[in-house]
Amino acid sequence: MGNGNWFSKEAIGGGLTRLYEPHVHRFFRANLFHVVGRDADLVIDFGMGLGSLAGELDIPSGKPVLAVATHVHIDHVGSFYEFDSRLGHEAEAAAFAQMPDAATLAAYFRSQPDALAQVPPSGVTPQAHSISPAPLTRILAENDIIDIGDTRYTVLHLPGHSPGSIGLLDEKTGTFFSGDAIYDGNLVDDLPGCDVEAYKATMQRLSQLDVDAVHGGHGLRFGKARLHEIARTYLLSKGF
Repeated sequence: MGNGNWFSKEAIGGGLTRLYEPHVHRFFRANLFHVVGRDADLVIDFGMGLGSLAGELDIPSGKPVLAVATHVHIDHVGSFYEFDSRLGHEAEAAAFAQMPDAATLAAYFRSQPDALAQVPPSGVTPQAHSISPAPLTRILAENDIIDIGDTRYTVLHLPGHSPGSIGLLDEKTGTFFSGDAIYDGNLVDDLPGCDVEAYKATMQRLSQLDVDAVHGGHGLRFGKARLHEIARTYLLSKGF
């Protein structure tokens, strides 16, 4: 089966496209990003794996593709295995290699009575869905650089939502891909693998980060003032 209308796409400009899966339960409807680079393309996050993401991207044959997972949760790693060059944080390297439910939280998705609004291209039911292992080919750490030729992204380790949560910052333009470390919506810090103390440290960092445009793991993009507001609101909610 083809993907049909499984993915929705938004061309943001500057070689950036946002994709998402409109028929997936709202909690698991993550943002996936495709950045066209001079020497390589960058794909950030990979949805549920219910339809082929690689087949949805307009990438010239033979052009290198760097696939970066911001963290190991099910809604961000489903199609990670489809890509040859897979990058993720060292804290979750073992989980990427095996994709156990305890790390991906796949069982939480399977338990949702309204997990999907439409039969996916794979034809699989939510109850039978599993994540294909995707061992990392490059392990990332704080301050590593991801270079696609005309743009360089600095890796920021932003734990709290998960141990290996990362963001990618283009320090030249202020473009920031934040994964689920921060987005404009209800932040999650109470699932297995979450660490509120680590999250508070991450939010203190983000409350002072110099950015221009923030592309989060869920919801719509926003700017620096909103980034700082979300981070400070979280800290206030924890008594900071």
